[in-house]
Amino acid sequence: MPVLRQVPKSEARSEIVLKMYKALFGDRDPVAEPGTATGTPGDWWTVFALAPDILQHAVDGFAVYRHPERRIDPVLRELGQTRAGWVKGSQFVFSQHCKSLRGLGVSEEKIAAVPHWAVSDVFNEQERTVLAYADCLSQAGGRTPLAVFDKLRTFWDDEQIFEFTYITCLYDMHAVITRALRMEYDNREDPIVEVAAPDSFTAGDFLGGARRT
Repeated sequence: MPVLRQVPKSEARSEIVLKMYKALFGDRDPVAEPGTATGTPGDWWTVFALAPDILQHAVDGFAVYRHPERRIDPVLRELGQTRAGWVKGSQFVFSQHCKSLRGLGVSEEKIAAVPHWAVSDVFNEQERTVLAYADCLSQAGGRTPLAVFDKLRTFWDDEQIFEFTYITCLYDMHAVITRALRMEYDNREDPIVEVAAPDSFTAGDFLGGARRT
């Protein structure tokens, strides 16, 4: 379950909340009967419904990257979104955009290689460049060598670079929010936990008895 309260259908009053509930869940109460067509629980929507104006802003954001005025190749765009999900450790964002890549006809080999793109030979030069830039945005916090922009400008103009930057950072944000609030596939314990020592171990400087040679 998410860490925040979900809004049941009976409490929904906002037009945008009711519209999205109808589109995604039909006549069901998404809290009592969760589940979307893609297999997700759908609790991203029921938590965002806590603030209908923010939900509207998010929905408008989804429309931005599908707007007919967008000029970047959808496959390159989705590579950025998918990589941002992986870098930020969001199983939800990563999973959903793997599906989007598949829907655009990207091969299973390429989708499987997104986590280790830097050592894979399945991506072309443009794809490798946008994946490198996605890492600058999501992994390096925006720290981007000018050489990356030089390479981007061999196939994109400034408007297209800005489009990719905005969209990738938007999904970086969604990945962080989803993980923080434990929504959808990110409702899981952190995998990094202490591995216990044997019962015979006593706390202390475990290298204290080592001798220099």
